[in-house]
Amino acid sequence: MTAEFENLVDIFDYAIKSYGSRELFGTKEAGSWTWSTYDQFGKDVDRARGGLAALGLSRGDHVAIISDNRIEWAVLAYGCFGLGAAFVPMYEAQHEKDWEFIVHDCDAKVLVVANKAILEKCKRLFDVVPSLQKIVCLEDVAGEGSKVTTYKSLLASTDRVTSTKPKREDTACIIYTSGTTGNPKGVVLSHYNIASNVNAVHSIFPMNEADRSLSFLPWAHVFGQVCELHCLFSLGASMGLCESTNKIIENLAEVRPTVLMSVPRIFNKIYQAVQKQISEQPAPIQSMVKSALAATAKEREGKRLSIKEHLVLTLADKLVFSKVRARFGGRLRYAFSGGAAISRDVAEFIDSLGVTVYEGYGLSETSPIATTNCPGERRIGSVGRAIPGVRIAIDPKVTTSERKDRVEGEILVYGSNVMQGYLKRPEENAAVFAADGGFRTGDQGYLDPHGYLYITGRIKEQYKLENGKYVVPSPLEEKLKLSPYILNAFVFGDNKPCNVALLVANVEAVKKFAAEQGISATGDALLENAKVKELFKKELGKYGGEFKGFEEIKEFALITEDFTTENEMLTPSLKVKRRKVLEKYEKTLMGLYNKKKSAQASASAN
Repeated sequence: MTAEFENLVDIFDYAIKSYGSRELFGTKEAGSWTWSTYDQFGKDVDRARGGLAALGLSRGDHVAIISDNRIEWAVLAYGCFGLGAAFVPMYEAQHEKDWEFIVHDCDAKVLVVANKAILEKCKRLFDVVPSLQKIVCLEDVAGEGSKVTTYKSLLASTDRVTSTKPKREDTACIIYTSGTTGNPKGVVLSHYNIASNVNAVHSIFPMNEADRSLSFLPWAHVFGQVCELHCLFSLGASMGLCESTNKIIENLAEVRPTVLMSVPRIFNKIYQAVQKQISEQPAPIQSMVKSALAATAKEREGKRLSIKEHLVLTLADKLVFSKVRARFGGRLRYAFSGGAAISRDVAEFIDSLGVTVYEGYGLSETSPIATTNCPGERRIGSVGRAIPGVRIAIDPKVTTSERKDRVEGEILVYGSNVMQGYLKRPEENAAVFAADGGFRTGDQGYLDPHGYLYITGRIKEQYKLENGKYVVPSPLEEKLKLSPYILNAFVFGDNKPCNVALLVANVEAVKKFAAEQGISATGDALLENAKVKELFKKELGKYGGEFKGFEEIKEFALITEDFTTENEMLTPSLKVKRRKVLEKYEKTLMGLYNKKKSAQASASAN
């Protein structure tokens, strides 16, 4: 068990002193993995602290960074913490206008950029951001003038500065929200906001220095930064830095992690890939797997298995499940899912493979964990119970739930994990903080009699159909995305007679279906083919089977362009920008209602 931490400098000092010779970060270069140690990291942070001080940084200043996960990111973050300066992370995938807004909004004194390409785009910020004095490039560059320096030069500084001990309430990090409905908001997190979350994780999860993760969640997002970087660092564990998101499966087999921090989107891909693999097996194997999954479901309910069920489960594990686990390195004990609700089907399936998924809940504003399932206290479908030091309450006054069997409403969070507030946003702060200090999450949910929290949707996303029924689209969309033929989904019905949907087709899967059916059409004509349309109609029935009657998708349109950060349909944290999607596809969606009216008129005439 580690110490109780007051701030991130405590975490740094403890980890370097306790785990000096142990491996910390792994990077893949020239086809092989190289691992650096805690000692090496500690020395680099000491140098970075001196180099940053030589640039004029001191307590209360802000350092912004535009970079994906890399060792230098962590070095500079802890270098800032030791000076009492705040770290403000951004994504390489963000747009220039967002970079400019954030650097200006947080009054950054120093900006760190990942490479020369980003440097070229950011040099103009000296002319528009009065506070900006220096840009540090992580790549070596030359001839850029006195206002630009490099990471290498920073660490070469001869200045040595002893780290300062921040107060609990001192700002450690400013995490900017995704800005799904406007400019990003700066979430001000104190040292104790983050340290208290780390302390809570230590108290409920049995992790230690032998654990290892594959790091692919961005540290610019609070989940990746706190739950992976700070938590694992404080435990003496190690992290392999994933090469890229399309190398996750390959890197899993190489790094062989014991724990995994992920979001539902990744688990969905694993689910689809394994389901596809099983569907291609001979009928006896498929039957065996089906029986084995039924046996694991029975075990989850606490029921005893028969001898036959034990044998089937053992055989399925040897022939199928163990091979799937081997693709993830063969050592994965459990995974943590956050950022959005994971489908119950997906969680139960991965659980059946022998990898326990612990789902939790939180936001940037709660540092991030507010509730989580944990060993001995786990209910699939819930996001767990409040972590130590946190209390959850439900306010039923601001939602429109029609349930009579439970109290459903807006989720409020109380505790040491709740942010200091939004930077320079007094009106926003007034709106999200209740009179008694609770943080209004904007999420809708309920608590069961045992204190487990269940999320039922995002209040702002909720809309009303013409018949007065309220719909929360995101849980419906998550279920539809489990189909191997649907990459993404957008459900709509605001003030309309019924729900319709945009379905992003998995073109490769559709092409394979077309070949099997003898369909020669390609491109747009393929998606308009009657057999393909019928396929998607069946998929809606299969994966939307649990929808309530008024939630059913009555019409749909197939599109090929996925929602991405590049086309601004997704935020960097992979949330759908509903307003952007609606702006682009409003004509298509409205056309679906016209199509339905025409069909109804034709049916009436006949």
